[in-house]
Amino acid sequence: MKIKRIDHVGVVVRDVEASRRLWEDCLGIRLDAVEDNPASFVRLALYPVGESMVELLAGTKDGSKFANLVAEGKGGLHHVCLQVEDIDAALAELKEKGVPLLDQVARPGHAGCRIAFLDPAGTENCLIELAELPAAPAR
Repeated sequence: MKIKRIDHVGVVVRDVEASRRLWEDCLGIRLDAVEDNPASFVRLALYPVGESMVELLAGTKDGSKFANLVAEGKGGLHHVCLQVEDIDAALAELKEKGVPLLDQVARPGHAGCRIAFLDPAGTENCLIELAELPAAPAR
């Protein structure tokens, strides 16, 4: 398995718009994009930091996954995402090594990525996401 870099760190927030003051005005990081995923009731805000990103995640509906985390006082650092060269090969290798997987096969993520999560029960309670970025268009 080839891990290329830390792609992003996911942070659960109550409200993306309210959180922008900290990230933009106080820390001086430029917003790259805001993206809504209506199927998952989540709004993302992406902040590039070097070659990685900080991904803010906020629930858009009461009772949704990220809204519940905030309501339970479990906002804040949520996961670390590692960019891999070949997600299918990475999942097969991890499964062979006995690492428990939340996603047995990759699924669609934001911006055309393919993603999968490892089970925190096998990663010392750290939620790890793997992401394979889409191929760059040929020029």
